[in-house]
Amino acid sequence: RLFRQEGTCYQQAKQVLHAAVPDRLQGRERETGLLRQFLLEHVLGRRPGSLYVSGAPGTGKTACLSRVLLDCKDKLAGSRTVVLNCMALGSPHSVFPALAQHLGLPVATGRERIRSLEKHLTAQGPMVLLVLDELDQLESKGQDVLYTLFEWPQLPNSRLVLVGLANALDLTDRSLARLGAHLAGRPRLLHFPPYTKEQLTRILQERLGQVAGDPVLDSAALQFCARKVSAVSGDARKALDVCRRAVEVVELEVRGQTLLKPLPGGES
Repeated sequence: RLFRQEGTCYQQAKQVLHAAVPDRLQGRERETGLLRQFLLEHVLGRRPGSLYVSGAPGTGKTACLSRVLLDCKDKLAGSRTVVLNCMALGSPHSVFPALAQHLGLPVATGRERIRSLEKHLTAQGPMVLLVLDELDQLESKGQDVLYTLFEWPQLPNSRLVLVGLANALDLTDRSLARLGAHLAGRPRLLHFPPYTKEQLTRILQERLGQVAGDPVLDSAALQFCARKVSAVSGDARKALDVCRRAVEVVELEVRGQTLLKPLPGGES
């Protein structure tokens, strides 16, 4: 009973340190604003186009886009949004049947499937927002899959807005050089730099500030963690994970000490 009373703050701390999408992303105000502007300009303005979002793991790419999609849910209600994680696909070409299934198109194979998708995306209807996370998983021999996807927004009467997210900064230059010959077909680029020590410190402080009572981890510990993680990777998920593990260690120590405490009122 004593441990349940004293251990509640540790449970809350571990909960807020999970890498869920927060209401506000510290240090990513600029990137969030650019994502929101791109989506509203192209989807609401019925302007087909593409955006390539790059950045190392844990720099907030997916979290920012997820936040923007949640915030703009009502505004984007008149369009069709499809989100695919390319890591879950069996092969690069599997993106086409996965997209066809989400759009409710009949089963087809090979070139017929691609022609069916192109016909659907250039016919009358609502705008289609296609989000491809882990886009680098679609790299293939000749890069035919990536070229096909990024050329779709340039088709006459296209209603596709494509957003691709990947770790590599140079994927479009390395794998889609042919698109560079047509400036209109070149995707817009948005890069997420690694988090700085100050940004990581603010992220950790904001998360743990949601826990009632005395601070579970003191300010010096948070700054130490932020400094170490920013020097190696700038990965916010790593910083959250390190702090969560630290809380688990403290929790185990407190549990051991609590079990040895005498109960009040002389209870045995």
